[in-house]
Amino acid sequence: MPIIVRLDVVLAKNKMTSKELASRIGISEQNLSVLRSGRARGVRFSTLQAICAALDCQPGDLLEFVEEG
Repeated sequence: MPIIVRLDVVLAKNKMTSKELASRIGISEQNLSVLRSGRARGVRFSTLQAICAALDCQPGDLLEFVEEG
């Protein structure tokens, strides 16, 4: 997949667990896990905004585009 999710890296830098983040932004741990693993087919801007606010980061810190091949 050409979009790499770097949420684990940003969580580690902020010394926060995914459980704590899910609680702070109001989504289920299961939905956050789908996003973290890169299996999500999309992400709402409101969710991305909430993650960035909770982790004090930019969307580019969480997502990276990598050319295939």
